[in-house]
This record gives sequence, structure tokens and C-alpha cells, in this order.
Amino acid sequence: MKKKIIKRPPWCPFCGQRVGKATDAVERKMNEFPVGRCQCGAVYSCDVTGHNVGAAMVETLVYACGDNSELAWELYPEEDYLTGRVENYDEMTHQVIDTGNLDGRPVRGVLYFVRLHTEMAELAERLSTNKDQKNEDIQAAIVKKAISPPPPRPKKDRQRATKKNVAELADQYDVEKLAELSLDDKKTLRFLQRRLYDPMEESRWKTAWLIGEVCARVSTYDPGQVSELLHRLFEACSDSAAANWGMVETLGAVIAQRPDIFGAFTKHLLNYLGDDSTQLQVIWALTEIAGTRPDLIRDTPFFNLFHFLSHPKAEVRGYIARLLGRIKATEAAIQLMEVSGDQSSFTLWEGGVPVKTTVAQEATKAIQAIHKEK
Repeated sequence: MKKKIIKRPPWCPFCGQRVGKATDAVERKMNEFPVGRCQCGAVYSCDVTGHNVGAAMVETLVYACGDNSELAWELYPEEDYLTGRVENYDEMTHQVIDTGNLDGRPVRGVLYFVRLHTEMAELAERLSTNKDQKNEDIQAAIVKKAISPPPPRPKKDRQRATKKNVAELADQYDVEKLAELSLDDKKTLRFLQRRLYDPMEESRWKTAWLIGEVCARVSTYDPGQVSELLHRLFEACSDSAAANWGMVETLGAVIAQRPDIFGAFTKHLLNYLGDDSTQLQVIWALTEIAGTRPDLIRDTPFFNLFHFLSHPKAEVRGYIARLLGRIKATEAAIQLMEVSGDQSSFTLWEGGVPVKTTVAQEATKAIQAIHKEK
């Protein structure tokens, strides 16, 4: 006899209320799970495979702590928080299927729940509030600088992206039309990514900044496709058999122009700092991000960057000086003084345009920024 399929809306294991479908968090992260929040204060994440128990539980706990990982590592289960799970969850229908099978396909999704005890929830909220107040001026500047793309066009007017029309718009540096085309056809960003494979260094820098500007507009309406692009670029950078021309620069350009959405990707750039082929590009990317969100750089182990002030390459010394100035690194004031007389020249890439400068000029600007902060 055929077993009857029983479908039920998912519920919170703590209060029994129905919960909504988990969605992507506002701030994008690597290896992210969709998350949600119940009215009783519990938070949850969705693992559609049911195989990533550890990762999903860790991410849910950190999310419950207001993305404060330091606090999350200090908490003890049962003593500081409770956990729960709802199995046989089907994300497509947003239903719990008791039989674990629907229309011939297996249903293995799991909703992982975490609810902090009252004292811990209040502590997490206070820490989050203090951090928000600390960055209030920075966030206000981001809001003012936020770029609004043109509204999506009606479906009948949607354009189709081809190698030819994307190449023409890129050659014309038409950011607005490329953003419109990206919203119409997701292949646009892939075609732009292919233009990074150019033997001319200047072309790669220009393309990287162009992609950053296009993504800044696209992400207001469709951050998902930009997040997918960032994941593809990180994967390519980690593949030793693949050429990573222009990819680190593109990562930096995208994050720097929309750190309010993609700022969490910043720390992953440090993975490529030890490779000579990407070292300069990583430092440039961190410098661009520091121009709008210096707090994101300060949240990384930036003290490890100080020794680059004595690097044999002038461009590395110059970019590090520029970076330290942007994050107001008073800790490096003495080291910056030591290179303030270094007249070695190098090319600085700013907005996709090459600018000639010297290490001394960048060190002097950095010192002035630090003293101004004091």
C-alpha cells in the first residue's frame, strides 16, 4: 500500500510558531546559508542537503550573536543557548515532508535553530549597538554614496547579452548600459569577466574597475548575481592551474564600491597575500576598500602588513603607505617616517587610470592623515 505523503509548514521547535522561508542575509559571506528569524527570538539557517551540520550550526550561532564570532566562540550549549532542528524540509515548496520523498525526489533539507538565553541575547544586542554607533559616520557616508541603478525594464523590452554588444559597451566604458544589460541578462557579467584575460596590464586594471562600477549598480537590485561572480573569482584565484589575471583587482573593486553588501569578503583576500603573483593586487584591493570602509581592514590582522614598508618593490611600499594612511594606523607612524624620504616612483592605479607618484608622496599623505586624526 502506497504511503500517504504528509506535508506540513515548518515550525519553530522552541515556540511552535510557523516560520518563513530562509533568505540570504543582507551582508554576503563565503559559504553562506539562507537564514531567518522567528518571532520568539530564535534564528535559523537552511541546509538543503542535510550534510553540512557543523557549518550550518556554526553560522547560525554566529548569526544569533549579531555576527560577532568572538562572542559565539565563548558560549556554551545549554548553558548559554539552545539548539533545535526540523528535518525532511523541502526548500522548493517550503514544506516538511514526513516521508522524506516528494514526486520521486529525495527531501533531505534541515532547518537548524539557535535561541540564545535572555542574558546572552541582551549582551549580543549591546555589542551590536556599540559597533553600530562606532561606525555610524562611516555607514552614513555609505548611504550617501549608494548608487541607484535605473529601474528594471519591462520584460518585453529586455535585452540579450552577446559577446559583441558587451564588448562594444565595455570599449565605450558605458557603465549605465552595462548595468541595465546585466539586470536583463546575467551572462553580461560572465562576458565582462572574460575580458580580464588580456595580456595588456592596463586593460586588465581598466576592466576590473569597470566591473566594479557595473556591480555597484547591479547589486542594488540583484546582489545575488554579484555574489555569484565573487565566488567564481575566489575559486579561480584558488585554482593553481588557472590564470588569475585581473581577478584580485576585480574582487577589490567590487567590494570597495559596495562594502555595505560585500564587506564580509574582505578577509578572504588575505589568503592571496603570500603569493608574489597576487601580492601587489591584494594590497591595492585592501587600499581601495579602506577608502570607504577602513574598519573592515582594521578588523583583519593588519599589523602583519607593516613589514611591507621595507619591501624591495617600490609599488608595494607605496601602496602599503597609502593603505596605512587610509586606516589612520598610528601604530605605524614611525615606520612611515622612515620611508617619507623614499623618492622611488611607481604607477598608482586609481579608478582604472594609471597615476605616477612616489613612495615619499604616499608616505607623507599617510603621516598627514594620521596626525589629522590625532
